[in-house]
Amino acid sequence: MATTPSLLPIDAYLRTSYEPDADYVDGDIEERHLGEYEHARIQSLLSALFIRNEKDWRITTVVEQRIRVTPTRVRIADIAVLRADAPRESVTQTPPLICIEVLSPEDRIPRVEKRLADYLAMGIENIWLIDPIRRSAHTYDAQGLHHADSTNLHVPHTPIHLDMTEIFAALD
Repeated sequence: MATTPSLLPIDAYLRTSYEPDADYVDGDIEERHLGEYEHARIQSLLSALFIRNEKDWRITTVVEQRIRVTPTRVRIADIAVLRADAPRESVTQTPPLICIEVLSPEDRIPRVEKRLADYLAMGIENIWLIDPIRRSAHTYDAQGLHHADSTNLHVPHTPIHLDMTEIFAALD
């Protein structure tokens, strides 16, 4: 006789450490594809750029932070950029200013888009997807994924701007 697997309660997930950390989606644990060199390097370069500008841009940068996007879902963004005045939460529940996902070679776009849709549903307005292999940047909104101008990735009404061509060049 077949049995249905028991779902993990969110409280149990939040009390557990996973190595590497994993997303929590409606009672299931979803492993994340961790990056190879290009993924790790772009994540490091972007984090460093945001950290360098935290004071001027009035932000706080966190890497691989648990973000509770719905009552039954926790996603872990490669990089989350919080407003400087956002509350300090052990699990982020206040929508970040920006969530950035960096594609790994094993990632599949339909699966990544589900994660991006969760960020959008939470109220995150600036959702970026960076592909270090193809050296491209995308934004995500209610209409889906859009190719972005890599020379001017920015957050409207803020001083936050990136020239991804410079960041991609650091991979060479």
